Formats: sequence, C-alpha cells, structure tokens
Amino acid sequence: MANMNGPRFKLSRRLGLNVYGHPKAMDRAMKGTSRADKKLTEYGQQLLEKQRLRAYYGVMEIQFVKYVVKAKKSDDQTGHALVKILESRLDNLVYRLGIASSIRQARQMVVHGHILVNGSKVDIPSYLCEPGDTVKLREKSKSIEIFKENFENALPSTLPYLTKDANNFGGTFERPPEREEVPIEIEDQLVVEYYSKLI
Repeated sequence: MANMNGPRFKLSRRLGLNVYGHPKAMDRAMKGTSRADKKLTEYGQQLLEKQRLRAYYGVMEIQFVKYVVKAKKSDDQTGHALVKILESRLDNLVYRLGIASSIRQARQMVVHGHILVNGSKVDIPSYLCEPGDTVKLREKSKSIEIFKENFENALPSTLPYLTKDANNFGGTFERPPEREEVPIEIEDQLVVEYYSKLI
C-alpha cells in the first residue's frame, strides 16, 4: 500500500503551510524556505494548492485524481465536493474524532483492524463513510494506552458535522460538511483549475 511518507515538518515548511497540524511543524520555517515565498506563475499557484490539499489528507496522486473525477460529477461546486469526499474518508474521521493524533496514525490504526464502522471492522483507510455512520475503537483496542491517551487528551470536537461519543471512544459522522466548516487553509478552486487541464 503506497503512503505519503517522508519528513512531515520539512514538507510543511516547503509548502508554507502546517498541513500536519503539529504545533512545532513550522518552528524552523524562515523566509525563502517555502515555495509560496517565491513568485509563482498561475500554474505554480495551482500546483502548490494541489500539493497542499494532498498533504493535508495524505492521499497519493492516483487516488486523488479519482476523487477529482468523482467531485466533477457532483451537483455541488467541484472544489467543495472534493473536500467533502476527502473529509468522509475513514482515516480522516478517525483523526478528526481524536481517536488518532495524526492522519498517519489513523491510517495505521485502520489497517491494523482497530476501527469499527457501524460495529463491523473496516481496515481500508480510504473507505468513504456515509452520513449516520458510527466510527469507534474496537473493544479490545480500548485498553491500549496510546489510543486511550489520544482520545482523552484530544480537544473537544467542535466540528458541527461530527458528534463525539466519549463513552465508546468514537463518534458519528452526522452529515457532509459545508466547505467553511472544514478546518483547512486551501483555495480549492485553484486545485480544480489545475486538474481542468489534465482531466
């Protein structure tokens, strides 16, 4: 299974955006280290936004293109539809609910069978959840200290499209999010423009 591995902080500095949400990710960022500090062409700006969005969710290019194609078929604006699809990924919901401390850890937890969706084990990180789906740790995994610490130390979920269930180490994906509710700093229209020339 292909993953976006490599130095996370270095990638954040290069993209000029804390795409991993770690408080220390941008500590060593200096003027001139980011591609955003350079004068970019229109294409360069589109490419940068695409790379930022991919990095936020840790999605490889082939999978990302499939999401763009699916988003284009939506009745919603393509950029907004793309973000909604990415937010509904199982690994992302595990992270958003505070079960994991990062997307990478969430993906690993899913692959290793620690996560249940509607009571059934799902080990595919890219699994797209539907509104009303419940996501939680399986019973045996609740005793693993790092998972307990993740959930107990996570900030209370203020995302209106998620409901956190503290008693069951999980929560519910209530509905697809509105674009302004998703906590990412991306000009998704530039991403759409980038792919409009390719797809």
